[in-house]
Amino acid sequence: MEKALWYLFAGSRGGANRVRIVRALMDRPRNANELADELAVDYNTITHHLDMLKEHDVVEASDHDYGKLYFVTDQFERHQETFERVASEVE
Repeated sequence: MEKALWYLFAGSRGGANRVRIVRALMDRPRNANELADELAVDYNTITHHLDMLKEHDVVEASDHDYGKLYFVTDQFERHQETFERVASEVE
């Protein structure tokens, strides 16, 4: 997981936006529209980042198609200290 976190947040373009998305989801679950509005980022960009975060088991989505909520995963929460260390390099 540590390698994935370094790649997602520090080693690729968009890492800063992904940090912002994860921080928002750590506060409370949100859907893609809420994230786009709150972070002032295009909806398509948000969905792209959410797809990458899902692929690396950082976030998971609810089962609903409309208004699907996103949550940080239990696996991510176990590596939150690493995330904080990586995020400090990006912010």
